[in-house]
Amino acid sequence: MPPSSMRRSSIDLEEMASGLNKRRMIQHSVFKELVKLVDPGVKAWTPTKGKNNVIMFVGLQGSGKTTTCSKLAYYYQRKGWKTCLICADTFRAGSFIFKIYTEMDPVVIAAEGVEKFKNESFEIIIVDTSGRHKQEDSLFEEMLQVSNAVQPDNIVYVMDASIGQACEAQAKAFKDKVEVASVIVTKLDGHAKGGGALSAVAATKSPIIFIGTGEHIDDLEPFKTQPFISKLLGMGDIEGLIDKVNELKLDDNEELIDKLKHGQFTLRDMYEQFQNIMKMGPFGQIMGMIPGFGTDFMSKGNEQESMARLKKLMTIMDSMNDQELDNKDGAKLFSKGPNRIARVARGSGVATRDVQELLTQYTKFAQMVKKMGGIKGLFKGGDMSKNVNPSQMAKLNQQMAKMMDPRVLHHMGGMSGLQSMMRQFQQGAAGNAKGMMGFNNM
Repeated sequence: MPPSSMRRSSIDLEEMASGLNKRRMIQHSVFKELVKLVDPGVKAWTPTKGKNNVIMFVGLQGSGKTTTCSKLAYYYQRKGWKTCLICADTFRAGSFIFKIYTEMDPVVIAAEGVEKFKNESFEIIIVDTSGRHKQEDSLFEEMLQVSNAVQPDNIVYVMDASIGQACEAQAKAFKDKVEVASVIVTKLDGHAKGGGALSAVAATKSPIIFIGTGEHIDDLEPFKTQPFISKLLGMGDIEGLIDKVNELKLDDNEELIDKLKHGQFTLRDMYEQFQNIMKMGPFGQIMGMIPGFGTDFMSKGNEQESMARLKKLMTIMDSMNDQELDNKDGAKLFSKGPNRIARVARGSGVATRDVQELLTQYTKFAQMVKKMGGIKGLFKGGDMSKNVNPSQMAKLNQQMAKMMDPRVLHHMGGMSGLQSMMRQFQQGAAGNAKGMMGFNNM
């Protein structure tokens, strides 16, 4: 980012009062300026229900255009829109394999496809085009011809988050040729933080509408400026984490809330919580939402290892019977009958020490839940966030700190960092997460 793009007069350190935290003030100023860079001040295009909405995708080869086309179609289909896809990418390797489709002119394919789907009253018509580089004049001319033929309502530039600042020249080349109205940033599930998105928005003067966060068809999220910048600066995204937790609708599980209220936690409850963790998405992505961690905190190898370990623990519990899963003290039941451990190990294809390790982990969780259940009024009304006073929160923080890996606690900034994160989570869960996440206590 060029120095001229940041207002030097935002902060005058010499005139600041001595009691103010200068480091936080600088961070706060940088945050606000980056938010302005990512937000071009242009309202993002939105489709109109009940009419034909033609969306044309453009971008570099390998940026994830075709995958994102499918994701966007699925996104709108889930919301009740009638969606379709047109593949005008005849440059793709292997595209000639489908002999029944003899037409190889992408302009004709796109035009005929749009006309057909308009006649069939499709609401979302997505046109996928060939990947191209700014130096490929012939392909750029082809892109312009496709645009003129289909007259799209929205042209989306797809940007690979991993190419960094090199995207500025590319984005500008696309913008100069066709009217790019929106940007989608892909591959944010990797180690790339997406800093190039700043350049893409600056070059196209177009808003980011979605971000790709994984390989699966539902790994497409509407873009939110402040949480994105917060994660970019390594400050986490408590708001996004709360949204993911709320998607699981844990508050609807009255039976679990009642158990927690009485300090009860069974192996089946633990199994269900593991399922919820799996639904939340990749560990690296979740860690990136926690202040003090980045998406690169957990390497791809470690992330896969952690997911495999979680699946292994669930496989072990799959070999347990109802009595063992629903017992109020499952670990005690196993200690009374050692043969149970051997049977579960055989059934799940693991060593007995793996079963014992699971039971040890379960005991730690159960003990913490028991202590939480002893805090009067904690789960009143099923909403913990409204009923926790400072002393109760301090007790919970201490219990969490004891259960955490010391390295993880260190990354969070020790006990003070954990307390700060929990305060933010409390405020966000109560609907008070306003403004910049991570600076609520400035």
